[in-house]
Amino acid sequence: MQSRRKLRFRLIVSFALFGFGLSALFAVAALNIRAKVESQLVTASLQQDVDQAVEKVHRDPTKPAGSDLIEAWMRSDRTLYNMPLSWQGLDSGVHDIYETGADGTRHHYKLAVRKKYGLIGFIRYDVTRDELGKQQLLFSVIGAVFLFGLLSLVLGLWLSRKVLKPVSELANRLRDFRKAGKAEPLAPHFADDEVGELAHALDEYSARLTAMVERDREFNSDVSHELRTPLAVISSTTELLQGSPDLTEKLSERLKRIERASRQATELIEALLLLSRAERRGPTRGETTEVGKVAADVIESQRPQMRGKPLSIELAVNEPVNVNAPASVLSVALTNLVGNAIKYTLEGSVRVEVGDGRIEVIDTGPGIKPEDAERLFQRGVRGEGAGGSGAGLGLAIVRRLCELYGWDVSMRPRSDANGAIASIKFS
Repeated sequence: MQSRRKLRFRLIVSFALFGFGLSALFAVAALNIRAKVESQLVTASLQQDVDQAVEKVHRDPTKPAGSDLIEAWMRSDRTLYNMPLSWQGLDSGVHDIYETGADGTRHHYKLAVRKKYGLIGFIRYDVTRDELGKQQLLFSVIGAVFLFGLLSLVLGLWLSRKVLKPVSELANRLRDFRKAGKAEPLAPHFADDEVGELAHALDEYSARLTAMVERDREFNSDVSHELRTPLAVISSTTELLQGSPDLTEKLSERLKRIERASRQATELIEALLLLSRAERRGPTRGETTEVGKVAADVIESQRPQMRGKPLSIELAVNEPVNVNAPASVLSVALTNLVGNAIKYTLEGSVRVEVGDGRIEVIDTGPGIKPEDAERLFQRGVRGEGAGGSGAGLGLAIVRRLCELYGWDVSMRPRSDANGAIASIKFS
């Protein structure tokens, strides 16, 4: 799924976001702490300095006002007039003022004012350089944030590559096994850690799966050999018996039924073996089969099922259709479709039409519900009215055979009358 990110990508993003978030949090905290501490220190220093200046002049008025700061003035109510007009109305405390300095540039000052004992003390402190320092600190912190973010990204890339290297190697070895067509032990190539444990578990699973496939292959080969031999004996024996001169018509008909049943069993074995082998090595192709001819043979083999029923069956070949598949595969698929149509149709007709790259089996039976059409091709599902006969495997086998050769099989109810239409569209 496209919405789910790779583990490495999520690890990289996590490292980058963690580093960026941590750096940004550190920067905000540093700026806030610096501003708060600076404000407290400057305010406390100015207030303490103006207090000591006032106290000193009060004790000895002959001495000029002294201050540890650069600029200080001490005035009385009578001499206050020679101070800047904007200062004269200020109350005791620390004030922010902005004035043009001696250098002609605008400066930011903190002005401490103290009114006591009829005296008014002024101490002015230039904080412009502090603001420049704060600005430099801000730029430095922003640079540090991006630097830490970049370092976190680089660290994430390096760590993700290092941490996920065993996982990537394990995936690459699995891909190589798929290309080579055989599995080799994985655990010896990895350390005794989580990835090594995963490789060991995959080795165990591969061993069990390989053993199961080998048993399945041997079973299919044994079944094929053991069933083909008696079927070949039955076919040759019926062929010899049909050549007897004193053979009655009734006995000849029975021998033909045995021959058809033997041929159908042989075709079914071949089709099932193709299905089994296709899951491992792909389908066997290259044979061209005439659909109309196979359909005619299937119809003849199914006629005995129509005995006792007011039912007719016909074949209409509108245009020739050839497929690149063994006749046995097509015969098994059509036998199930035609057999189902005869089985569920109590009276009326079954029509097999060939043309336009497809074959359709049309019956006049009870029909099917549109919502049940797809479900009938599932294993073990039988149609309504099936009674106790059948295991619900016929249509499932048809679906698997069609998927093997790229055909499209479907079933739908008739729109013009009662009944159903089973269709195979050839690619």
